Amino acid sequence: MIFMDAAGVRRIESYFARIGEVLGNAKRRASFAVYAMGLLGSAERKSVEPMAALVCRNPKKMDAAHQRLLHFVGCAPWNDRAVRSVAAKYAIEAMIEREPVEAWILDDTGFLKQGSHSVGVQRQYTGSAGKITNCQIGVSLSVATRTEHVPVDFELYLPESWTEDPARRKEARIPDSIQFQTKPQLGIAMVRRAMADGLPRGVVLADTAYGSSSEFRQELSGLGLEYAVGVDPQTTVRVADAQSRFRGDPVSVRDLALRIEARNGFRRCTWRKGTKQDLTARFALRRVTPAGVNAEPYAQWLLIEWRDGEKEPANYFLSTLPEHIDKRELIRIVMQRWRTERVYEDLKGELGIDHFEGRRFPGWHHHVSVALCCYAFVVAERVRRFSPSARGPLEDDPDPLAARTALLRQLHHRSALRRAKHRFMATSVPRLSSTKELVTQC
Repeated sequence: MIFMDAAGVRRIESYFARIGEVLGNAKRRASFAVYAMGLLGSAERKSVEPMAALVCRNPKKMDAAHQRLLHFVGCAPWNDRAVRSVAAKYAIEAMIEREPVEAWILDDTGFLKQGSHSVGVQRQYTGSAGKITNCQIGVSLSVATRTEHVPVDFELYLPESWTEDPARRKEARIPDSIQFQTKPQLGIAMVRRAMADGLPRGVVLADTAYGSSSEFRQELSGLGLEYAVGVDPQTTVRVADAQSRFRGDPVSVRDLALRIEARNGFRRCTWRKGTKQDLTARFALRRVTPAGVNAEPYAQWLLIEWRDGEKEPANYFLSTLPEHIDKRELIRIVMQRWRTERVYEDLKGELGIDHFEGRRFPGWHHHVSVALCCYAFVVAERVRRFSPSARGPLEDDPDPLAARTALLRQLHHRSALRRAKHRFMATSVPRLSSTKELVTQC
């Protein structure tokens, strides 16, 4: 549930109508509305059966309602990219009225699973669990302003144990056009789609799983995009001298960091204000050019982050941000990548993106598409209701509905606190024609 006044209800009706134009027929529109309101609703489990139970008033027709939703999410031939594009543009239109897009954030997250039949599942490492475990991996692209962010695309990572197994491909309904792609390759494909859709560009941020690939960095540069990406400690570079010439032997970024530390060359910088304490670390910046085979032959920033109490740096980043950028601004932008963790927390904890119980490729993507649509609507509502605070500190706001806070306490049966009493829950949206049509069928 989300808190909405009458104008908010009109906006969600208009928003669903936009998506309905892409979905096509009336039954598909109706199923989308029910599925979306199910994800936004108060049920602990965001799967098809409880969704059907929420709208079907006739127990004898419950099974039919259940089957319609299963067909919609698992089998119906609607275009995920087109639906996601509508959602992304809807949220971003609201976001850029307040401030410009600053970053595109690429990352991945795990969906823990039992058994071996869910598409893409295998024992593999996921940062969500911090270990190797049985899971699916989803790669995402989020668009961020200084105070808001919205996930606009997601792709399921398919290990070769799936892409090279004809029986598994057939059972999971993996399209013939889908072949094995690494996570960086999936990321580049999503970046290309975002560009083709005309989304406002930002600095591409990504961790070492992406940035350590020189091919990934070259692809971004070839697309005309700036980046600030993590690289592993063994990445080799040449360092600029006082005349901005790159001479001498290549050195690993780790060894370079230790040399800088020996000369006391790190400087403390607070990159985010927190509710309990400032987020701070020591940083060093150097102009470098990557070395090695297929390395980019141009100057970049190397940013090194050394956290208190640690024996060596925590992170290394290569960035093509301008040479004369303010150093604090560069650090602030680079450190925005942490925000993708909030996206995953919201999608899983509030919108049930990891609750999908189907096993097939089309169903996974359909489910994720509806979740992205729901997230986009909530972000747009949040931006429209609250004044910007980009110039203030970026600590978590105690107001549960304020900008930059998680979806937590904006969704479900949460108290409106000091909100005006005339606001009411979105569960009153059976006024939506598409939802009403399906309820009538029950």
